[in-house]
Amino acid sequence: MSILVAGPEPITSRDDLVAAIERGEKPRSEWRIGTEHEKFPFHTIDHSPVPYEGPHGIRAMLEGLQRFGWQPVMEGEHIIGLENEGLGNISLEPGGQFELSGAPLVSLHQTCSEVHDHLAQVKEVAAEHGIGFLGLGFTPNWRRDDIPVMPKGRYKIMTEYMKKVGTMGLDMMYRSCTVQVNLDFATEADMAKKLRVAVALQPLATALFANSPFTEGKPNGYLSYRSHVWTDTDNARAGMVPFIFEEGFGYERWVDYALDVPMYFVHRDGKYIDVTGQSFRDFLKGELPGFPGQLPTRGDWNNHLTTIFPEARLKHYMEMRGADGGPWARICALPAFWVGLLYSQSSLDAAWDLVKDWTAQERQKLRDDVPRLALHAPFRGGKLLDVAREIVALSHAGLKERAEQDGVGADETIFLRSVMETVETGRSPAEEMLALYHGRWNGSIDPVFKEFAF
Repeated sequence: MSILVAGPEPITSRDDLVAAIERGEKPRSEWRIGTEHEKFPFHTIDHSPVPYEGPHGIRAMLEGLQRFGWQPVMEGEHIIGLENEGLGNISLEPGGQFELSGAPLVSLHQTCSEVHDHLAQVKEVAAEHGIGFLGLGFTPNWRRDDIPVMPKGRYKIMTEYMKKVGTMGLDMMYRSCTVQVNLDFATEADMAKKLRVAVALQPLATALFANSPFTEGKPNGYLSYRSHVWTDTDNARAGMVPFIFEEGFGYERWVDYALDVPMYFVHRDGKYIDVTGQSFRDFLKGELPGFPGQLPTRGDWNNHLTTIFPEARLKHYMEMRGADGGPWARICALPAFWVGLLYSQSSLDAAWDLVKDWTAQERQKLRDDVPRLALHAPFRGGKLLDVAREIVALSHAGLKERAEQDGVGADETIFLRSVMETVETGRSPAEEMLALYHGRWNGSIDPVFKEFAF
């Protein structure tokens, strides 16, 4: 979850909110790629989670990273993140998961270079503290009670609220990691087509990147347990948003949806104020309990949007949210998959032609089946793997069309290799890991902390 978004400009009407999304429109020449990825820190000596405080804790890690030019982001006396103009920011998830929210970049070559540089910095500092980082979608052996809580006010509010609205919200907060990509749109119609394709195909992305088959030291019966956790986290703010497929969907309809998602907090004078379950519509009318006569700011709206968790999300850009955390190659592969599909008009049109007649029931059934079955999920007399072959081919063609080359003439298709291998074998990363667990690992989770660490 990103660092708090500031913005004192007042919002006086629903039209202001619609306009804020519309301002995200960009010509193709200005489209960028923003990649976010999370990873679990662990003590290399015993594979235990890393607390915030202490000489070798999360705070010490954040302080050490400042040698590379990162500036601290503070909440009271606590450093809760880092930022560097032009390089994005580093933030902490509730259980100490490190998240890099990368800068908006032109090509996947730049994106993967950014990931490489970030991981090199993190590994250098981590090694001084006996810390490693793990690339999985769900922690493989820690119990929820084992995991330290980061000192961020918003997480205290969310932790209490999650207990009221679902059975697995705390697992999402404290035990999961994801990779996502943020992409641009040109017009309202372009946004609508991209968002529809993105939501329809999120189960496919989940299947291709499924990488969380273990819980508390043993197989959990799922291939993406992280995705399963989202099925009962907080259904008022998550899911497949079927209304986006309705005739006439656009910016206004998304704003109306977001206005009806219950609030978590308001940030004032450096503090988080609990307004869980209350209405942003009331806030917009100056009728929010506890804030009579006060109107929201642009920062309030932006922060509210960060607490909405559908499979794909619209701000003044779009976020694809359906993939498990993974190793270095798959961090680069996730943006490659979506850039190839959504930044090539021919691939986007072909993808839309493929999914546009899928029913809401079919899309939801895939969403329900994929956490357990991944590419083996049944679909229209075949398997999701059949769809995957077509879609990955379209993504590959889209990356070829972009013709963005590195210094030695390689195009962006090199970053899709791990996904293409998954489609060729028909086995998700989680299935490969399970084969290791039942084979060479002899039923032990311990090797994951070596073989899947960065």
